[in-house]
Amino acid sequence: MSEEKYIPEIRGNLKRLVIKVPEVISEASGININGRILKSFMFTTDVAVINNMNADAIISLYPFYPQPSITQSILQSSRVPVFCGIGDHILSSLERIVSMAKQAEYQGACGVVVNSTISNEVIKQINKVIDIPIILTVVSEFTDIKACLESGAAILNVSGAHKTPKIIENIRKEYPYVPIIANGGPTKESIEGTINAGANAITYTPPPLTAIFSDIVSEYRRREKNQ
Repeated sequence: MSEEKYIPEIRGNLKRLVIKVPEVISEASGININGRILKSFMFTTDVAVINNMNADAIISLYPFYPQPSITQSILQSSRVPVFCGIGDHILSSLERIVSMAKQAEYQGACGVVVNSTISNEVIKQINKVIDIPIILTVVSEFTDIKACLESGAAILNVSGAHKTPKIIENIRKEYPYVPIIANGGPTKESIEGTINAGANAITYTPPPLTAIFSDIVSEYRRREKNQ
């Protein structure tokens, strides 16, 4: 096994505070999307986080009614590829979802993300009108993966909580080469387990800004106390 290469690091004074994804994610194979290998996906819609993080890409999902203005704000703020959520059957009609997919591509998204509640017919309709990949969120072992892939889903986004590694393993038995993004969990061990199960890339949820502020204020207090 070769020695780990030394990587010089350069950072400006204004970029001292950066949200970093866990280094263990670098062990993933990555997914080559239009010539760019992506291993880490930051799960956020916060433009401040998007401007101060080191993930390879952004996966942007939110629980509200999908709006092009939100997508545009995120795309304008990001220096890395963005994969946008476009809604589901609970909040949107078929026409709305298909329209959101086209709009996201026109605005510059590198892919669209659909929820597990979406039908295969809608996936087919989206696949007819866009050239960027459709990412299907998989939340349980009961998803009909074969039907989803045949309908046009290009990438699977597995988010099954503690069952995530097992779901990935089951998918890999039938589909050894399908691209899989997955939530790796909060620890180095859980991320390693997810990668070993077969995930090609990992989504990482950043700490809330309130927690970051709390750490900064605590450091200010410590410095004042020691002056």
